[in-house]
Amino acid sequence: MWGSVQEHAELCWILGCLTSLPRLRHLPQWKMKSKQKSEGSVGLYTYPVLQAADILLYKSTHVPVGEDQVQHLELAQNLARVFNTRYGPVFPQPRALLSSTQKVKSLRDPSSKMSKSDPQTLATIFLTDTPDDIVLKIRRAVTDFTSEVTFDPENRPGVANLVSLHAAVTGCTVDEVVGLSVGLDTGEYKGVVAEAVVERLRPIRTEIQRLRADRAYLHSVLEQGAETARCLATMVMEEVRKRVGFS
Repeated sequence: MWGSVQEHAELCWILGCLTSLPRLRHLPQWKMKSKQKSEGSVGLYTYPVLQAADILLYKSTHVPVGEDQVQHLELAQNLARVFNTRYGPVFPQPRALLSSTQKVKSLRDPSSKMSKSDPQTLATIFLTDTPDDIVLKIRRAVTDFTSEVTFDPENRPGVANLVSLHAAVTGCTVDEVVGLSVGLDTGEYKGVVAEAVVERLRPIRTEIQRLRADRAYLHSVLEQGAETARCLATMVMEEVRKRVGFS
């Protein structure tokens, strides 16, 4: 979006002037990805400030985030407070909207979260995966040598991950899922989980395919959204410029 709305980059620069280096250095994305690349870029380092600009530019009050993004949202809250204190009230402090479902773990490494950027092709389930893809990935999911289905994240993280996934797609509680799985070994249980995931994602995948086939509609939605965003962003940035003395 910020490529179509230049005010994102402008507000990012202003907020960056209110952000300290130690504050960014301790954010999880920088710590994790800079280690992976042995040396991180300035863009990666300041990306959380751009995220904050994306949120504050529209005076957002509530933001749906995963657990791993809570600290980044806290940065946006902090920047709203700092800006408002220094220049006067402009931005509300956005609050996190967290799902009741905990973090879904990688199917190949249940100690890590499931990620679309994971290089292991069997680690992550995508909304566009075919039923056969989903069945294969769950059948190959890492578990252990105990056949009973239990929920023990500390001692049986692989099986616990499948239980969490099963509960998330069915709307059941973890206890209900475990109760329904009595008598199944983990191999059989993988089939049950796969079927539940396939059925939950089927209408989503069908709708994605329908929308992708209608490119004219997608372009019109993007254009309308960009125009609406530009109108909102322009008004807020005019206010920000006046507050900081740029206008």
